[in-house]
Amino acid sequence: MGESGINIFDVAKYILHSIGGEISTMKLQKLCYYCQAWHLALEGEPLFPQEFEAWANGPVCRELFNAHKGWFGIREEDIPQTSCSRVELPEQATMHVDRVLEDYGCFDGAQLSELTHGESPWKDARRNQIIPLASIKKYYESL
Repeated sequence: MGESGINIFDVAKYILHSIGGEISTMKLQKLCYYCQAWHLALEGEPLFPQEFEAWANGPVCRELFNAHKGWFGIREEDIPQTSCSRVELPEQATMHVDRVLEDYGCFDGAQLSELTHGESPWKDARRNQIIPLASIKKYYESL
């Protein structure tokens, strides 16, 4: 598990709750990716244990994708409660997620995908291969 035992589903649920409505699954994937990236850069450790793969439309967490496969939009209640850790996000984690939402929440999924395409962690990973945490951490620490 990541910080205090949380996982990507906890973060996804928090993001969806904060936004308060439906967003595209692509946008959710990219927001989760940026939460992981900035937590790695600023705290030196992953926010959650799940990894991202370099898919054609940018970073995708396969576990989260499998939970919404075939959907275009997703809401908070669509995140299976059984997938969540039942641990509340710690204040430090919510601060990071809130900051990501402030900085990236105004973009749609396609715009966020385009942003990730210009960044070395996605560009350097082979198609459909895991994007190494060390690569993500190194890139975002340098910004």
